[in-house]
Amino acid sequence: MARDTTDQTPLSSVSELSAYLAQGSRPKEQFRIGTEHEKFVFFAADNGTVPYSGDASISALLKGMQERLGWEPIMDGDNIIGLGEQSGMGAISIEPGGQFELSGAPLETIHETCRESNRHLALVKEIAEPMGIRFLGLGGSPTWSLAETPRMPKSRYDIMTRYMPKVGAKGLDMMYRTCTIQVNLDFSSEADMARKMRVSMKLQSIATALFASSPFTENKPNGLVSWRGDIWRDTDNQRSGALPFVFDPDLRFDHYVEWALDVPMYFIVRDGKYHDCTHVTFRQFMAGALKGEVAEWQPNMGDWTNHLSTLFPDVRLKRFLEMRGADGGPWRRICALPAFWVGLLYDDAALADAETLTADWTFEDVVAMRDSVPSQGLKATIRGRSVLDVARDTVRISTAGLKARARLNGDGQDESIFLAPLEEVLAKKATLADDLLGLYNGRWNGSVKPVFDEYQY
Repeated sequence: MARDTTDQTPLSSVSELSAYLAQGSRPKEQFRIGTEHEKFVFFAADNGTVPYSGDASISALLKGMQERLGWEPIMDGDNIIGLGEQSGMGAISIEPGGQFELSGAPLETIHETCRESNRHLALVKEIAEPMGIRFLGLGGSPTWSLAETPRMPKSRYDIMTRYMPKVGAKGLDMMYRTCTIQVNLDFSSEADMARKMRVSMKLQSIATALFASSPFTENKPNGLVSWRGDIWRDTDNQRSGALPFVFDPDLRFDHYVEWALDVPMYFIVRDGKYHDCTHVTFRQFMAGALKGEVAEWQPNMGDWTNHLSTLFPDVRLKRFLEMRGADGGPWRRICALPAFWVGLLYDDAALADAETLTADWTFEDVVAMRDSVPSQGLKATIRGRSVLDVARDTVRISTAGLKARARLNGDGQDESIFLAPLEEVLAKKATLADDLLGLYNGRWNGSVKPVFDEYQY
């Protein structure tokens, strides 16, 4: 999320919270694709981390992008922490450890979202080059310790940094040492939301396996193919993971709201100041828990939308659905991730086929797969089938869905061309993480450092 909202519309009932989500429904012809990707920032000279301040820094990158794009700076006190495109259709933000993120505009096709990502990468490289700065597309920081990783001056991250160690062992690693590619997708109704959320919640670990790219931590193999996926198993399980109620055949907006109400808050924003609210749930806040503690204690819609942005299930519901299971990766994967999910969810026949594929998967089945994929990758199983086999079926369904959408580029190619990186994974029966480990044990002679040269954008 690029910025915390300040909608001061008062909240008086829980029904308003569900109504807010329902307002995201839109006709199918208005469906859009919003792609987000994060990347690690490093100095080419020594593969070291890049600080927030200075002539060659994260803030200098943001200011350089602002000058070139003309986008509105997003400030936290005196610090620039992001940029927003004036129409509100796109944003650039920084993650806690300086990971640089593009939150793309809602676009109609994968062709457009891929061009958008390529333009962004070209521009940010151009600005970074004179500073000796480069960018790395992987799911986990391969060499830097937590202590070596810089911390960005962003108020919500200060609150999260204090809170995370209280609720999980790996929350700070999630914040400071991981990157992801995500896609935000639309729904047409409550029933459509329920179908898409259920299918994508079940299949999220398939995406984790296909996009696994975080086998290194602190200069050595970590025993996993998706360290990032493993981190999410012990970050803050009250607000993370697979959600059992999503498997309910009668899933409604109300179910998500009732769950969200009982998750501890992070903060509220009043007059630009962040107040730590990690000691109360949103339900308690609605009941007046902050009265006498914060001058303007009454809940408003901005508080609700900010709270929704601090929930981290594998599929997150806002006024759209966020697919959150994939590691970050090289540039081709920035296009492959949205293509994978659009093919599955935006074509009626493909969505029905994905429902059939996963029809007998229980919540317990999905959790067991989610637990095993970070270490076993494509060799993990669900209901007696390998993740590799299920991934083949899933990519086949996605391909059919993209072909049926028939959104063509100037050369007459449909969006299924963007699944090529996943087809390669399936053909080789090896993830990017497996490839990286092969290089480490072979040509790289037991060193992780070549990853900076060979996998930078």
